[in-house]
Amino acid sequence: MPNTKSAIRRVRRVNKQTSVNIIRKSKYKSIIREISTLIISKKKKEAIKLLPKLNSQLMKIVKTSLLKKSTASRKIARLTKKINKL
Repeated sequence: MPNTKSAIRRVRRVNKQTSVNIIRKSKYKSIIREISTLIISKKKKEAIKLLPKLNSQLMKIVKTSLLKKSTASRKIARLTKKINKL
């Protein structure tokens, strides 16, 4: 249990930040899931249309330090590679 007034405020702030981070992560994971299902069902045009959306979502997450830039670019590169193989 936090004892000081600033520690109490900090706990409140961390809880709020955690919930925001969970929302952000779930957004980009759902886009990755969408693209993966399109790849499995071999719908190349729809998957290509979703790539810019995925790119912007991942870069927003990188900006808020939820993911590293290299991790985001690796995910984009691998999905792009899979789409191009179709």
